[in-house]
Amino acid sequence: MKIKAICCLSLMMIIGSLAVAQDGPCGAVSATALVNWPKFHSDLCNTGYNPNEFILSPTMVAKLVPDWTYSTGNNVSSSPAVVNGVVYVGSDAVYAFNASTGALLWKYNTGSFVPSSPAVVNGVVYVASQAHTLYALGANTGALLWSFSTGDEIYSSPAVANGVVYIGSNDDRVYALNAHTGTLLWQYATYSGVSSSPAVSNGVVYIGSNDGFLYALDATSGTLRWRYAIGYDIISSPAVVGGVVYLGDPAGVHAFDASTGAPLWWNQSVNVGYSSPAVANGAVYIGSQDYNLYALDVGTGSVLWSSRMGSWVMSSPAVADGVVYVGSSDHSVYALDASTGVLIWKYETGSDVFSSPAVVNGRVYVGSDDGNLYAFHLPNQ
Repeated sequence: MKIKAICCLSLMMIIGSLAVAQDGPCGAVSATALVNWPKFHSDLCNTGYNPNEFILSPTMVAKLVPDWTYSTGNNVSSSPAVVNGVVYVGSDAVYAFNASTGALLWKYNTGSFVPSSPAVVNGVVYVASQAHTLYALGANTGALLWSFSTGDEIYSSPAVANGVVYIGSNDDRVYALNAHTGTLLWQYATYSGVSSSPAVSNGVVYIGSNDGFLYALDATSGTLRWRYAIGYDIISSPAVVGGVVYLGDPAGVHAFDASTGAPLWWNQSVNVGYSSPAVANGAVYIGSQDYNLYALDVGTGSVLWSSRMGSWVMSSPAVADGVVYVGSSDHSVYALDASTGVLIWKYETGSDVFSSPAVVNGRVYVGSDDGNLYAFHLPNQ
């Protein structure tokens, strides 16, 4: 492990005067000293967007340098969550680090690999492992509060809304659990495994399945509101913005009416594998197996720009302050101008980058299959 200690008093003063944290559904905000990135793709709607980043502008991102790294000894395909100055991520175990220094705060051994990305809500870390289990851990200590076992491995990342944890499992089910006790509230059976991670908006859970359906389930009862047959395995996770559900799969990128499931548009030219869409400022950003990152118009699905990487783009992009960040199977992390797709910054790790970046408080956090969690910042930050 390499740790670089820094003094961040001036940064905290800047953040305290400018930033607010997203701790409500789909980007609702309240004043606080730190901005949080509490789950996979940031918020309950899976937008992948931080509207409260004021340090890493397009003119500053080119100056990013490694701050600290931590070697877990296994792949870090999990996407980090950052809450109240702590970074949480999965690998061979669940880890918590000081976000500024990289100091290890605690580690929880699940006995199996953790591909799931943590969700951190009200002092609890919710995360799942290939041991067929969802865990609730104390955010400060890593102590086990409760666990819930499903019938197969879990790749899905949890979402927590109104005291309920939602998650999919490869046992062909979507689960809703009491966030305080782990008690099963309802389950919905699909026709195949559920690796997609849920988005929750306006009392509805949106999630894809390997059976080729996109599902909209009532968040309270689990009853089916609607479903749409796409016909391909859906591993990508949906994003919900402005009453529209955006989703990628091998057949392309789709937009659906969130209330009815009616298809609005379909871009068949973008071949999506694992990448999930980020939605910000009138654009849908998503990675493709044709080595490109795409920006699509939210209203029509037409291509605004594409930028070619060195290999498949399985990572899910993150957007903050006019910059889009993404990892690639060419071992690199990229930062591109969100308006034009022009490359601003690139950093090469030791292996594929499936992890989705978290961008908060002037730092970028991302995992790599080289076994490291990386933190980047500006010089002298």
